[in-house]
Amino acid sequence: MNAGNKLLYITYYWPPSGGAGVQRSLKFVKYLRRFGVDPIVVTVDPSQATYPVQDSTLLLEVDQATRVVQTDSFEPLKWLSVLTAGKAKIPHGGFTNQRKEKWSQRILRFIRGNFFIPDARVGWVKHAVTSAAHLIRQEQIDTILISSPPHSSQLVGLQLKEMFPALKWIADLRDPWTDIYYYQEMSHLPFAKRKDQKLEINVLKNCSAVLVVSDSIRELFLAKDLSLERQKFHVIPNGFDRNDFPSDVIPPDDVFRITYVGTIADNYDPATFFSVMARIKQTMPDVNWRVRMVGSPSVTIATLIQVHGFEAHFEFIPHVSHADAVRYMCASSALLLLIPKTVHAKGILTGKLFEYLGSGIPVIGLGPADGDAAHILTETGAGKMFERDDEDTLCSYLTDLVCRWKQNTDLRHRCDVSTYERSHQAKQLAEVLNQLKSC
Repeated sequence: MNAGNKLLYITYYWPPSGGAGVQRSLKFVKYLRRFGVDPIVVTVDPSQATYPVQDSTLLLEVDQATRVVQTDSFEPLKWLSVLTAGKAKIPHGGFTNQRKEKWSQRILRFIRGNFFIPDARVGWVKHAVTSAAHLIRQEQIDTILISSPPHSSQLVGLQLKEMFPALKWIADLRDPWTDIYYYQEMSHLPFAKRKDQKLEINVLKNCSAVLVVSDSIRELFLAKDLSLERQKFHVIPNGFDRNDFPSDVIPPDDVFRITYVGTIADNYDPATFFSVMARIKQTMPDVNWRVRMVGSPSVTIATLIQVHGFEAHFEFIPHVSHADAVRYMCASSALLLLIPKTVHAKGILTGKLFEYLGSGIPVIGLGPADGDAAHILTETGAGKMFERDDEDTLCSYLTDLVCRWKQNTDLRHRCDVSTYERSHQAKQLAEVLNQLKSC
């Protein structure tokens, strides 16, 4: 491929990083070659990175033909976590894997929110700029894509744009910035908020195109400044890779198993689900049911289990590889989706939603019934979203699922979810790249 087909893909999260954040970049890079794009990846040296989760099995998905350049980084979060928590456990975004009532976590949030703006990975920026600038000159690259969070990665784009004014820069913003659901918990002082908001607007104004994962997130960013042009924004949702789903795993026939995969913070508020399960336990005592939670649940979950006497019905599994997480999804009767209870909940599209779609297992969702996730479930017919105050309707839906399961334990749907396949989304990205090159 010639230089005009090369794309410099800059992302902090790359294998062996695990979790949901790495999947979008990994799959874009995996499939872009099909559409005439030659990606070169710039990422952080994993020995210097602070990943909340690692999954070395993902390294097997990186094509050997893909050039991956790893850079140095300055990572204070690792040492701050040791000082405040007493052990080297890196927090997830919003500290979803931490007990927020601890004084040490409050101190750590304050430090992160006011001394490292926009986030604690800002120490990677200068190293990424140096490597990226060298590659741009060496490979005659005219287009870059930067995927975030961490949103500090987008500061690489601001600096490269100053160095190479003709450079085309795509900002792939997988999550909101100053509107992220846990932003208010980061203890920002007024000066820090102003600085963060200014950085956010500078990125939106100076990049050549913005990728977002939902219509609602696009509207959040457009509202930041009236001078922003709508045509600059492109919605490419997260998705699933059909090749990730095993053919030898089927739903269980001896137990009605509901699976949740991922982290659960306190504001995920699963209380309605527990209340409904308590009702079903009473009305359908003959059903052998289990709830399997894979990942990091909040302490609230343990409390709810004790309150309802569900100890015998719950199974907890720590973080596993992506491949194993997918197998757990497929070995289920239904999948639980929780949208955080927060101001901008309607626009939240978690990565697990699309993996759920790929599994074919029906989805039970708690969150805004008129939100983006609800729209996708309705559009595909893959499940249904319920408001937290709509316990009766959720109970009826789950009761119907159980009755159907009694007749046929395989509840997998055959809905058309091809729009959300990673290969299709790589094609959409390639079209955005072609539009930029023609400008």
